[in-house]
Amino acid sequence: MSEPVAVRILDREYLIACAPEERAGLVAAANYLDGKLRELREAHRGGGLERIAVLAGLNIAHELLGERRAGADRDAHLERHLQTLKSKLDAGLPASLQ
Repeated sequence: MSEPVAVRILDREYLIACAPEERAGLVAAANYLDGKLRELREAHRGGGLERIAVLAGLNIAHELLGERRAGADRDAHLERHLQTLKSKLDAGLPASLQ
């Protein structure tokens, strides 16, 4: 069941329907977007709202892809580390326990 949640982005209020357990995440996302839009509006005084929105979307997408790439790198590193530990354990155990 969803319920409307009011969020403010660049001094405009939007009602967004979401599940109660997702409310905090929605509010956090709206606050993050609002902050990014305000930063870009300050940096690009002459830019229109559409340009600022596209720049914010690109910046956020770039951050997301960077985090995903870093997460994949961490996962690969952890997998290699676990394989090394498994090999060491296997080498130290008697054959009857392997």
